[in-house]
Amino acid sequence: MAKLTFRGGIHPYDGKELSKDKPIKEVLPKGDLVYPLSQHIGAPAKPIVEKGDHVLTGQKIAEAGGYVSAPVYATVSGTVKAIEPRRVVTGDSVMSIIVENDGLYEEVEYPAVKPLEEMSREEIIDRIKEAGIVGMGGAGFPTHVKLSPKEPEKIDYVIANCAECEPYLTSDYRRMIEEPEKLVNGLKVSLRLFDNARGILAVEDNKPDCIAILKKLTKDEPRISVKTPRTKYPQGAERQIIYATTGRALNSSMLPADAGCIVNNVDTIVAIYHAIYEGKPLMNRIVTVTGDAVADPRNFIVRIGTNYHELIEEAGGFKKEPVKIVSGGPMMGFGIFDLDVPTTKTASALLCLTQDDVSAMEEGPCINCGRCMEVCPSRLTPGMLSDCAEHYDEERFLALDGLECVECGCCSFICPAKRPLTQTIKSMRKMQLAKKKK
Repeated sequence: MAKLTFRGGIHPYDGKELSKDKPIKEVLPKGDLVYPLSQHIGAPAKPIVEKGDHVLTGQKIAEAGGYVSAPVYATVSGTVKAIEPRRVVTGDSVMSIIVENDGLYEEVEYPAVKPLEEMSREEIIDRIKEAGIVGMGGAGFPTHVKLSPKEPEKIDYVIANCAECEPYLTSDYRRMIEEPEKLVNGLKVSLRLFDNARGILAVEDNKPDCIAILKKLTKDEPRISVKTPRTKYPQGAERQIIYATTGRALNSSMLPADAGCIVNNVDTIVAIYHAIYEGKPLMNRIVTVTGDAVADPRNFIVRIGTNYHELIEEAGGFKKEPVKIVSGGPMMGFGIFDLDVPTTKTASALLCLTQDDVSAMEEGPCINCGRCMEVCPSRLTPGMLSDCAEHYDEERFLALDGLECVECGCCSFICPAKRPLTQTIKSMRKMQLAKKKK
């Protein structure tokens, strides 16, 4: 039976008060738009435009490069300036389509939509695939693939992951406050694909206003319920949200569908709504721009391809020069060295801090306190796994179930010796997964 929580986890300072109470603001890009062809897991998209072509908002500019792939759409009108490698937030150079924004925002005419009740399962999935929707919680897995398990009749739960447990991030919260109908209707679309499934809106219990709104909207929906997992990090991780709401456990060799579950985050479900109800492709997302270095932290509706510098300008610039800039949240995000990069389908937040607490820490020897084991949601021994990684002891790392680590950062956060446990384990996991793939 689900207990609405999981073993382990931590309660870091959440920093959400900086941006949670401000309405979402739309950003209209001013400069060139950069569209990386690889904004998802799987094969990169293939350009279908050339330098000099004029494009409209909502026009497909790159088609899917395979089944596990997703097309890319222009989010402004203008001229294709170049197709060349450009740096992205991870520091990699990725082949990209650059569009010179003409400032007119002329749009294509979107295809007529059929009522949801008249659409077949295949039509719904094809529309989601054609819209270029991917997981917008971070991984970027193409959504049409996730919604096409081998045995759809065995799916018991479709979970809307509304936990938003990562500190500082408030985009899902604002979406639930301002556009809850789109979330509920997007979940209904997913339920149309699985006849035996029930829908779950999983909202952490620190969001009572969202819970009240969603319960009111779903009171006459027999297939949808609102569940309130306890507030704890990493409650929003896929394995943890499934266990907390259904009582079903997963390991690293399983997909959620193997446990009879499909999980999508809030922005992904709203993108499904736009695709099915409005015929629109994925062109924008909400990005949280926050941190104590930002003059006016808030959430922005951002057209994909917009430069990060423009988001900082919209947030009033820096009131103090940031020492650390993180793409994503402080627990699972990563530091970046350049803001001259585009937002993508998976860009969730920009966190700008006046202090770099991690770099200031001095690592000490392990004192065998066991705190890392107490907080690990996967019930591992992070201290031992880190030792294995540092000494390249691959055999013992695998014997200690190192591949089960979800890289949440709880062990590094709690360690009194300030050991970078997550970072060392993550490095070894990457090596092992690469070998496994070969």
